[in-house]
Amino acid sequence: MTGRCAVVAVCAAGTPLGRDGAYDVVVRIGDPASAHDLDPYAESDDPDEAAALLAEALVGDVAAVGTQSAATALAQLLGPYRAVHGRFPSLPVLRELLEGDPGSLAALRAGLAADDRHAVMRRELDARMRQAGGAADAGPALADRLALLDRPVFTDFFGGGHAGAGAGARPFSLRAVAHHPLRVRIDLPERGHEEASRIITRLVLAQFHALVRDTRRPHFACLVLDDAIGAVTPESVRRIGRLRSQNAGVVLALRSVADVPEALHGPLLGAVGCRMALSGVTTWDGSRFAHAWGTEWVETKEVAKHTVFADQPMTRAIHALRKLVTGRAVTTDAVTTKQVERERWSASQLAHEVPPGHAVLSLTGVSGEHAPPLLVDLRG
Repeated sequence: MTGRCAVVAVCAAGTPLGRDGAYDVVVRIGDPASAHDLDPYAESDDPDEAAALLAEALVGDVAAVGTQSAATALAQLLGPYRAVHGRFPSLPVLRELLEGDPGSLAALRAGLAADDRHAVMRRELDARMRQAGGAADAGPALADRLALLDRPVFTDFFGGGHAGAGAGARPFSLRAVAHHPLRVRIDLPERGHEEASRIITRLVLAQFHALVRDTRRPHFACLVLDDAIGAVTPESVRRIGRLRSQNAGVVLALRSVADVPEALHGPLLGAVGCRMALSGVTTWDGSRFAHAWGTEWVETKEVAKHTVFADQPMTRAIHALRKLVTGRAVTTDAVTTKQVERERWSASQLAHEVPPGHAVLSLTGVSGEHAPPLLVDLRG
């Protein structure tokens, strides 16, 4: 796969996914010694695209806030800011704008008023200011989520790829993966920033989906999420199903199916082509896999024993003697063969019959060929 595949692995800091030298780029978010920073806008120059990526990352898992309304609120700020400053704002500045900071909004409004070419962007900003504070305003929810990334540990990160944003770290854009077969590892913050880590994971997943749409890419692109809790949203599930035709794929590792909203259990298992149930799953999780893998027709044989009743006196005497000696009546076997429909792997089998170090795996190729679920040994 060397030179033919781009791999992006997202994991918690300290996860044994290979030494640093095995990767072309290692981004350690929250580590001051990190040589690279992560561009939250993925080098995008389109306010609508950048807003959609951030909206999915910030509130994609919040059912009460629609991602479309959140993207609109973000675009109404990103567009005007870029028109004035030539770049998108850093996340702390964006948080101030979403919170409706009078000084920040007034300065942005003044910058737009100084140039007649920004009339459209002035209308965008005015619309945002009118909507701020309304019952359906997504701004407060977005600002609350951005506050999780506006922490001292992230001061030198998420600079938006412009000079002066960090402390010497080179901004890395996931867009590079679409052009070069790079090996990238993104280390998430250490303990104490679980919710921030989930936001970053959703951001990387959203950027990956947006950047692999160009099917002219000669190499395969793969994203591996070591912990996909919080990354599975209605929008991400819809996009996962399209990756097969885009010469790309994603690996989602979940500790339990319960980590995914119940409404997405069926769509998620239906969208992915390959499924793996590791040893130790519960019967509850196993039932989801059993349902996804379906049933198959198997041939069964049923043997029934029927007592033989003799008509002739001599035969009856022999049968009586045989019963006296063996203690059992004389019987004959009746064999019935029939086709029955059974689960390929039942929930009970997945929970209790998969040995440690093994997994039940089903595979599907991009051309549609598929292999039924098989027990595989992962220790070799």
